[in-house]
Amino acid sequence: MDGWRARLGFLLPPGNPNVEPELIAMAPKGVSVHFGRMIARGVPGAHDGQDARTRCQLDHIDEPTEMLAHLRPQVIAMAHTASSYMLGREGEIALTARLEKQYDIRFTSAFVSVVAAMEELGVKKIALGTPYAEAQTLAGKATLESYGLKVVNYHRLENVRNIYEETPARAYALAKAANTPEAEVVFLSGVGMPTVEVLDALEKDLGKPVISSVAAMMWNCLRIAGVQPVIPGYGRLLAGE
Repeated sequence: MDGWRARLGFLLPPGNPNVEPELIAMAPKGVSVHFGRMIARGVPGAHDGQDARTRCQLDHIDEPTEMLAHLRPQVIAMAHTASSYMLGREGEIALTARLEKQYDIRFTSAFVSVVAAMEELGVKKIALGTPYAEAQTLAGKATLESYGLKVVNYHRLENVRNIYEETPARAYALAKAANTPEAEVVFLSGVGMPTVEVLDALEKDLGKPVISSVAAMMWNCLRIAGVQPVIPGYGRLLAGE
């Protein structure tokens, strides 16, 4: 049966077409990945209305969590970095504690996984690249810094019509634009922008770790599930270097 090593559950925004193929591609043998859609109204992936969609997802997070919990995965992860930015550090800690108690399943998020990945890599100085509007980008910067990390530079992807229509090539260019010599790591925020296939190339070209929300989330979920997170081809975090 699938998932004989572990079952991983992920809560996704309703319109995200990119994160499922990335997570499926990264899943090691014997690890199954399962998905639930969060509830939001409006145009998926657009800058306009993003805060309202995020609030709706958080207001209704119990419905998809309850449904996904029926599969009894080892962990459920909220695959939406901007939700963590809206919650803030203390809000996310409280939400995690409530959901874990209510459903008796470990709960994490893409963003909490990023923070854990920074600790694993031993880095604190971050170059941040996002496909968001300025307000969401600054919220991300503030949330990172609330965990004791330092954002030494940030860069927003220009001319974004819809985050879900972005490409790996644009993600690659975003990381290079965000990078500075002072940064110890480049972080590509957002699970809606496809990133994982360019992480290895970016690390070779920039000479430093490059992580994305999706890669960090997979790494952390595997750790929580008790599976050694060694998956070559997606950067040094998942390669176990």
